[in-house]
Amino acid sequence: MKNNVTSSKRGLLASVLVCASLWFVMFSPWTAHAVNFWAVMSMSGVLLTALATFVGRDWYRGLAVGWDTLLWGVAIAVLLWGAFFVGDKLSQLLFGFAREQVDAIYGMKEGESPIVVGLLLLLVIGPAEEVFWRGYLQKSLAVWLGADRGFLLTLALYTLVHVWSFNFMLIMAAMVCGAAWGLLYRLKPDHLPALILSHALWDVAAFVVFPF
Repeated sequence: MKNNVTSSKRGLLASVLVCASLWFVMFSPWTAHAVNFWAVMSMSGVLLTALATFVGRDWYRGLAVGWDTLLWGVAIAVLLWGAFFVGDKLSQLLFGFAREQVDAIYGMKEGESPIVVGLLLLLVIGPAEEVFWRGYLQKSLAVWLGADRGFLLTLALYTLVHVWSFNFMLIMAAMVCGAAWGLLYRLKPDHLPALILSHALWDVAAFVVFPF
């Protein structure tokens, strides 16, 4: 039993290191220009889902799925988009660099098909992030450290992997999203499908349909 726990912890650490490496490649100024962000992000989503499934194994057990899942997912996405709409306006009043940094984030989709980007966010990237960060990482850390510490450590890691962008607005956006989805998972871990749906819908709304 002890060997299984040790193996699980090593698998979790390895998964985090893989994720951190991928985020470095995608966001750091030394490597981002050399790769196609959407291709690497999609590949990362597939890889992280595979890690969560074959290393974490039971992230999909005991999940609540039904019409209320759809309603919760849509409601969370709408509320989070609204919070970011207000936050975007306030940040532009408070920080002179805010608009430039937000535009830099949207610059990542320049030259790409909005339909392709939207489909990747909806079907691959958004769902994969929730499966990995909440369904696998936060769930595993909650077992070993307790629910509150697991939530806080997952939030810290989710925020830190975006630091390589050196984009304050992106880092803060990751922290806010991570706090929202992480807290909801902390309170209702069986509602992961709703968080997966909300993440996918929010991504498409914020990046393609209703950008800030």
